[in-house]
Formats: sequence, structure tokens, C-alpha cells
Amino acid sequence: MTDKKAQLSVGDITVEFPVYSGTVGPDVIDVRGLVAQGLFTYDPGFVSTAACESKITYIDGENGVLLHRGYPIEQLAESSDYLELCYLLVRGELPTEEESNTFRKTVSQHTMVHDQMTHFFNGFRRDAHPMAIMCGVVGALSAFYHDKDFSDQEHRDIAMFRLVAKMPTVAAMCYKYTMGQPFIYPKNELNYAENFLHMMFSTPCGDYEIDPVIAKAMDRIFMLHADHEQNASTSTVRLAGSTGANPFACIASGIAALWGPAHGGANEAVLTMLEEIGDVEHIDKFVAKAKDKDDPFRLMGFGHRVYKNFDPRAKVMRETCDEVLQALGLENDPLLKIAKRLEQIALEDEYFIKRKLYPNVDFYSGIILRAVGIPVSMFTVIFAMSRTIGWFSHWNEMASENYRIGRPRQLYTGHSKRDYPKK
Repeated sequence: MTDKKAQLSVGDITVEFPVYSGTVGPDVIDVRGLVAQGLFTYDPGFVSTAACESKITYIDGENGVLLHRGYPIEQLAESSDYLELCYLLVRGELPTEEESNTFRKTVSQHTMVHDQMTHFFNGFRRDAHPMAIMCGVVGALSAFYHDKDFSDQEHRDIAMFRLVAKMPTVAAMCYKYTMGQPFIYPKNELNYAENFLHMMFSTPCGDYEIDPVIAKAMDRIFMLHADHEQNASTSTVRLAGSTGANPFACIASGIAALWGPAHGGANEAVLTMLEEIGDVEHIDKFVAKAKDKDDPFRLMGFGHRVYKNFDPRAKVMRETCDEVLQALGLENDPLLKIAKRLEQIALEDEYFIKRKLYPNVDFYSGIILRAVGIPVSMFTVIFAMSRTIGWFSHWNEMASENYRIGRPRQLYTGHSKRDYPKK
């Protein structure tokens, strides 16, 4: 219970609502009692509505803070790795050494997909977008794993291991299929990021030589995209899950939501922008276009809807980007030179500084993925693969508690009742 109250007066009606305080962050007004008065709130996009209670991730956009279970993302990126973060997100605490070893071993034992899954790929055109393929194939996993009672935590844990373990395999298969290359099986002796790179770039003619700098960079990309609170795709997963739907189908719904260019396609947009600029000599012209409020051109990868300060993930990714470019000897790559010059302008130009248009995580991750040799069409697939543990953690948190089926309301502005014309 709470002693804090808020009042709303509408005409002769005055309604009192409880006000709750979280561990950190702004208070929330519980407006559930409003509907009993024949009223409800109007909040397009739900940007001012807390649709759930969660203990997983917290964002303070004003101060550039991202916490997973209370741990700052910068500390996790420095000292942890993706699979340990997976454990933290879904279990709530960091694992002991024994728990970590068991978790990693279990993931490695679930990396294979059912051989019949390969037939699903043959139903797609070779030029299909990898996200279209991924969405369909992950949804199809529900046909293979439908015999569980997902009200049981043990059964939910099995689903979690299957998702975390198989997503890199499915993602790599999406790439191989569009390239017309044979699928490559995972190797249990490799770590998570190494295994993904192996399945992406190895061929039956020879294994891909894994550079530890590249493997570390990929692991950080996975970490920095693992969860981001109640965003569009996570909310989609929760809404689908509130119906009791199969978790594999719920994750597929998250993939579909992530595919939108306003959500997961931002790092693709960065590379498209760099290609449009074309040459370092053209940068000043495009920066001027970006500053012109009457020009529709936008610099992609700068600023963030949530972070009004520096994106904390970008700080980590910037260091990783420099390490990758140096390791691959790509400092003089034409597109990457454009990117580095834009970064310099954004960090030094008063126009960008005043508006806090700093390079965000999508700016740097797009550069890294291109440098590694991953095609632009695969960027959002890797995002989805990384975000799966965040989606699952939120679905699992909801399924672990009493929850109601989601049912948003509307402000109806159509015709009132009217009679069908008589003939």
C-alpha cells in the first residue's frame, strides 16, 4: 500500500488514485480505478504509461544510465560476457562459478536445430530478407516445442536454453541460405561469439580463422543489445505472452516488431547514410543539410529517443570499434573514414553538442559489423539474436506472476450508430 495519492477532477467527478514509487525513477499513478467512472487515459504510443512492473532493466535517459538488475552496462561490458549477462537477466543475480559452468554447458548442448528445420528455409525465396526468414523460422520452432506446460518454471527454463542456444544457429542459417551456401553446424568447444562467427563464415572447404579481437567485439555487440527495458519489441512480446501464447511464437512477434526501421533497423540506416554521402569531401554538404530544418535529410546514428545525454552503450562500443578497425587494418576504408569524420564533427561541433546529438550504439555497431564482413541485411538479425534473452526475461517475469491479458483502449472518432439504408 501507499500513502501517496493523486486526484483527478472531471466536471463533477473527482477520483483519487494511489501513487507508487519504484526503486529508482519517477513515481507512477495507478489509474486502473478510472474505468469504473466511465473514463480512461489517452496516451498514444504508451509513452507516459507503465504497463507492467519489472525488476530487470532500468534506464535513466536524462543522465545516460542503463542498469541490468542494478549493474551498470559499462561495468558488465568491461568485466562480464554475453552468457553471464543472459544468466543475470533471467535469474536476477550473477552466477557462481559452478552455476556459470553449468549454464554455459547447457547452452552448448542445445545449439543444434532439428534437421527438419532445414526444410523451412527452402520455402523462402533466395533473395528474401534475412529478417523475414528469421521471423518465420523462429515462429516455426513453436511447432517443434509445443508439448510443455509453460506455467511450470522448469519448462520455461528449457525454452530459455533452447532459444539462447539456437538463435545464433538460426541467424547463421538465414545468412547462409541467402548466400546460397551450405549450413554449417555449431561446434560445442567454441564460445558463444566464436561459434556464431564459425557458423557465419566457415565453409565445408575450410574453417573460418577466428580473430579474438573480432570475437570479443561480437560478444560486446550481443551484450549491448541484450535488453533495453519496455521498448516496442519487448512490449510486443509481453502483449503476445499475456494471451498465454507459446514463447517461441512470442519471440517471433518480437522479431517482427524489431524489424521496423524505426526500431531495429537503425544500424542498417547508418550504413545506407554513409553510402549516400559517398566520400569524405561530401561530408560538409550533408552536415549542412542535416542542420537545415527545412531539409528532410537526417544524420542516422546520432542522438537517441530515450537518452537525452550520451548513450552509455556507445561509450563501450566506440572503444570496441577502434580496436576492430585497428585489428583489421581498415583505418583507410572509404566508408569508415566518412564515419570517423562524422563522429569527430558530432563530438566537436556546437550544433550537435548543444542538441546532444552524440553518436549512439547503432552508429558504432553498424561500423563494426561492416568491418567484420557482415552484410547490412544481417544487422537486424544479429540485433534480434542478441535481444532474445531480454525478450525471454520479460516474458518469463510476466509468466511467473499473476498477469492479465493486455487490452489497450481507444479514443473512438468514427461514426456513431447509424442505420443501414433500406433498399
